[in-house]
Amino acid sequence: MNTVDETVSTSAGDTLSLETRKDFPVLHQEINGHQLIYFDNAATSQKPSQVLDAIQHYYQHDNANVHRGIHELSNRATLGYESARERTAEFINANSAREIIFTRGTTEAVNLLASSLSQSVLKPDDTILITEMEHHSNMVPWQMVAERTGATLKYLPVKDTQGALDLEHLDKWMTPDVKIFSCVHISNSLGTINPVKQLCAKARSVGALTFIDGAQSAGHYPVDVQDIDCDFYAFSGHKIVGPTGIGVLYGKRNVLEQLPPYQGGGEMISEVSYDGPSFKEAPHKFEAGTPNMSGAVGLAAAMDYIDAIGRKEIFEHDRSLAEYFYREVKSIPGTQVYGPEQNRAGLVSFLLGGMHSHDVVTLADQKGIALRGGHHCTQPLMKKFGVTGTARASFYFYNNRQEIDRSLEVLAHIQKRFGD
Repeated sequence: MNTVDETVSTSAGDTLSLETRKDFPVLHQEINGHQLIYFDNAATSQKPSQVLDAIQHYYQHDNANVHRGIHELSNRATLGYESARERTAEFINANSAREIIFTRGTTEAVNLLASSLSQSVLKPDDTILITEMEHHSNMVPWQMVAERTGATLKYLPVKDTQGALDLEHLDKWMTPDVKIFSCVHISNSLGTINPVKQLCAKARSVGALTFIDGAQSAGHYPVDVQDIDCDFYAFSGHKIVGPTGIGVLYGKRNVLEQLPPYQGGGEMISEVSYDGPSFKEAPHKFEAGTPNMSGAVGLAAAMDYIDAIGRKEIFEHDRSLAEYFYREVKSIPGTQVYGPEQNRAGLVSFLLGGMHSHDVVTLADQKGIALRGGHHCTQPLMKKFGVTGTARASFYFYNNRQEIDRSLEVLAHIQKRFGD
């Protein structure tokens, strides 16, 4: 691996990239003899030095177990952990830090929620409503819960390859038997931005609890859970320039207090006897065992970094790149592009004519370009579109048009040489 100096274009839309790239050590290297172009941000983001430094500082100066000690290091660790909870509440505009549960990521957040609701809310005649564009992590847990409880799982349709939900027939799907409505905010395979505030209002009108998967929105899009008025919202730290192994489940306090714990163990109890336990209030009753303290500290640093830029600015930057890539890649002969042309988030799924997505991304990687290929954990949606998968380019604030232009040159060459 070689480190290189790079000159980043300052053309329109590239100023944010120029200002931030210096903070990301991983971007300053060559892959296969070419300057790295990292377009796999929907899978995970890269980490700035500020986040890496915060984690290192924690381990060098404050490392101890939280909540359980009375010595100085434990007090510092607890302060850092709970300060991260406060920072997270601020980040998504939760009403209280007591509405913030730390998890390993969005996947665990959905499983926690599904498990708790299966014990307290769902009955055999109830319906769970999700959409056809859900990531497997917001589909499989509900499939498992439906099988376990006897509830019925239904799917709000995606109309076409433009990636819009069938909202014209929403009344057909949003009926009084729906007890849980679960929906992705931004599709990880299409870039669709769903009208979650409207959908939550409709679900609430029939008495359903609402969950929003914010894995692709929290670090790219202004999020206000009180404005959305969802009951639950989740996201992962690693997708918002934070560390892996830390995520968030937000829940309205009055709803959280009614749910049973997900796991048992230390710290989530108020008292244990041989006759059984009594549990703490939320959020602590959902956080059994030693938590990811350094992850929480790193998450707080990531949120500070994101908000110093501004999520509105990030969204406009990402969308500009995505719309530019969409228009240009579509002009390559034989290319099929999926998702909305406009008002999309910062990712584009596409297929070059006559080529498997894995072949496209393998050939791109030889030129130092990191794309994602496959079904993107949305197999049912890919089958609906009649494909096994797509290639995906996903952007963040440290990307720029110069990188896109280079990638388009490579993709056009791949199509000309290997495609139909």
